[in-house]
Amino acid sequence: MKKLLLIFIGLCSFSFVSGQGCSDAGFCTMGAMSPGQVYTKKINFKLRALELNQYRGTTRLTPVINVTTLDFTFGITENTSFQVKLPYQWVKGNLGKTSGMGDISYSFTHNFKTTENYHINATLGGKIPSGKSDLEGDDKPEFTSDGQPHDLPMYYQVSLGTWDIVAGASYISKKWMFATGIQIPVSHNNQNNFQYEEWSGYPDPGYLRSHHLANDLKRGTDVMLRAERAFHFSNLDVRLGVLPIFRITKDEITENGERVKLDGTTGMALSGILGVAYHFNVYHTAKVLLGHKFTDRDVNPDGLTRENVASIAYVIRF
Repeated sequence: MKKLLLIFIGLCSFSFVSGQGCSDAGFCTMGAMSPGQVYTKKINFKLRALELNQYRGTTRLTPVINVTTLDFTFGITENTSFQVKLPYQWVKGNLGKTSGMGDISYSFTHNFKTTENYHINATLGGKIPSGKSDLEGDDKPEFTSDGQPHDLPMYYQVSLGTWDIVAGASYISKKWMFATGIQIPVSHNNQNNFQYEEWSGYPDPGYLRSHHLANDLKRGTDVMLRAERAFHFSNLDVRLGVLPIFRITKDEITENGERVKLDGTTGMALSGILGVAYHFNVYHTAKVLLGHKFTDRDVNPDGLTRENVASIAYVIRF
């Protein structure tokens, strides 16, 4: 037991140095699509769970994103549960820093089939914007053309500014988990107005233009797949998985007063995932999630791409 605890603590320490992983708009950790789900012969949806999650992500540019999320799940019936996630996010990079309440996720999950060998679950939910994507960089006035604050790129925004619909399903056995999901933005009035000429004081124009414009951004539709293999060692669970996310329609922005569909915004973003969970007992679990981004889309006006991601969480069931 002590050796297992030392291994877990070591992985926790490692995670904050070089963890990597999921960089979608949030649906890969909702309901049936969530990683690390444990197969049991009888699902107890009436059991409530409160999870405190700390996330850190680095981007291909300088912004570093930290998110603290309160994740609450409770049963409605014996086969149906409701989940809500409340994130607080802060970002720091070369162009400035921001902080605030992130977008709220909610979902209903229903168990459609349970056998001696597997479960099949499905989820329907969505995301609610906490605000617009128009936070300004007021702490770096020397970088702007007029010394006044102007909108920061989407990497720095704590809200995507859109209402989204999310749906998905999963197959869970003792050793394997397969999941799929779709996220569809249903609005595009994010009001981001980051413009290169307004940041003409920045000393590296090439770096500045690495932030893609996102004026009145309408994100494309995302489809995710998840495959995980679980390895069980007494109270310790280790999971290896892959997480491809496909953007199947082009992002759109407003440019020179016209709506423009952006090339390079569709395609696959592929991550490899390592998850570790230590179950102290039925009611208390500590978790670490690590991953690595193998491929990404060429153009990311939404600022969601991540090079490195790590999260650590503690779950209480009651």
